[in-house]
Amino acid sequence: MKLPKELRDKNDLTRVGKVKTCSVKGCSENAIRSLSENTWKKYLEKAHLKFEENRFHKIYLCKAHYNQSNKFRKSQEKIYRKKGFLENAAKKGIREY
Repeated sequence: MKLPKELRDKNDLTRVGKVKTCSVKGCSENAIRSLSENTWKKYLEKAHLKFEENRFHKIYLCKAHYNQSNKFRKSQEKIYRKKGFLENAAKKGIREY
């Protein structure tokens, strides 16, 4: 029987006997996240994290490195959201009374 997401243990990415380690060079912690290389590569590079590439195009991150890269990703998305908001406001124009 499969457990609901809330009850599953999210300590690490473990399958039957397989333990994934963090892809960041010099780190040997167990991975808690498996991320797509295509979308996360730029965030890891800008956060100055060097990672080992694999043939599955996945990046495995431990909790500490995931938090570090996710903080950077959120700050970048916040900047893009603000820019998009200002660009949309300029296109619509402002009514003058």
